[in-house]
Amino acid sequence: MPQMGESIAEGTVSKWLKKLGDTVARDEPILEISTDKVDAEIPAPEGGTLVEIAVQEGETVEVGTIVAYIDTEGGAAVATAAAEASPVEAESSADGPAVEAAPVAQAPAPPEPAVPPAQPDAPGSAEERLRTRSTPVVRRIAEEHGIDIGSVPGSGHAGRVTKQDILDFISLGPAAPAPTPVVAEPAAAKPAVAATAPVGDFWSMFYGEVQHPEFPVREGDTVETMDKIRRLTAEHMVLAKRLAPHVHSFIEVDFSRIDMIRKANKARWAEQGARVSYTAFVAWACSRLLRRFPQINGTVSGNNLIYRNNVNLGMAVDLDPGLIVPVIHDADHLGLVGIGKKIIDLAERARSRRLSPDEIQGGTFSITNPGVLGTLVGMPIIPKGTSAILGTGSIEKRAVVIEDSSTGTDMIAIRKRSYFSLAYDHRMVDGADAARFLAQLKQMLEDFSEDA
Repeated sequence: MPQMGESIAEGTVSKWLKKLGDTVARDEPILEISTDKVDAEIPAPEGGTLVEIAVQEGETVEVGTIVAYIDTEGGAAVATAAAEASPVEAESSADGPAVEAAPVAQAPAPPEPAVPPAQPDAPGSAEERLRTRSTPVVRRIAEEHGIDIGSVPGSGHAGRVTKQDILDFISLGPAAPAPTPVVAEPAAAKPAVAATAPVGDFWSMFYGEVQHPEFPVREGDTVETMDKIRRLTAEHMVLAKRLAPHVHSFIEVDFSRIDMIRKANKARWAEQGARVSYTAFVAWACSRLLRRFPQINGTVSGNNLIYRNNVNLGMAVDLDPGLIVPVIHDADHLGLVGIGKKIIDLAERARSRRLSPDEIQGGTFSITNPGVLGTLVGMPIIPKGTSAILGTGSIEKRAVVIEDSSTGTDMIAIRKRSYFSLAYDHRMVDGADAARFLAQLKQMLEDFSEDA
């Protein structure tokens, strides 16, 4: 299973384009995979014969999991045996990244059996690595309990030790039908993992280990399993709230001037093939301001603060159901019309699942617009790897008190207004910095220059 982006940890085999025994050419598409963000065809890394399919259609596995074996020497006997073999049981994706970091592993071509075996004198072969290696979760559990993984009977592919294997081994203790585990201190006597592990390792430590509480099902209830997008979104949100201390600040913005500018320029922009939405104005203003507020365009990494060199805006797109956040890279290098075009393009391709992996990576600051659905204001969760996210509420006509510039007296007027919320990581962003950012954003939008 290939790595399709830095934040994508697993993929689903949606369709095999080749069958067992088929001959494949190098770089020929061999299967289709689907992630929570993109779909893609995966090419064969080498030419040969497809001798084993280890992951069936519909199965979801971690990045790096072996999904198939290709015999580069065309072993027909192996292909026949593999076709008669029962499917290999895939380990749950909750066990963390899998053991073999290769999109499609290549197998040697012995006359038999079904699964290409390791040679006894070749410790670096695929089968030997499968047997001796395990997922990070399994290795951590073994280390905490002082257990040698090599002594645990494995039920996974090629005898690999799964999470359930190590848990069963621990629960059975000395009576387990397996070699006696290495004697070590009880786990309780060791310092807590969170106290000793570097902060930067927390994401990998907890990813895939989010446990959602279960509740009884009542008569008449409907139960359905989370799809991939919903499950990963749930895990990411739990982790984001667990690690970052969220603070929210709010401000109200008058869009009356921007509304007039949009109406005056709508025809001219249409001739350029552009639709400049209210969100485009907000994105344009944020892209300029973030250079002045590097802490809002950064992230906490261990005991370090990273200030990003690029302004890459993540723009939340509603998939109904689901959510995806494509990224406008180097947004501060684009003009208002350029940002407007980019937002429309990314949103349309996101809804048709035609985004490339790099278009959903590298965001430094995010904007979400629940107001487009009528929400007055929202309190969004900060995406991991960033320090802030802006939420924009609905733009509505409101009766407000303004000062008559000619007389200096107060008067009631109708203005288009919206509430903005800024969620920020208080480890990196102070409340005063957030307030200054919002105040300057308000001023830029209310005093918008048509020369932008």
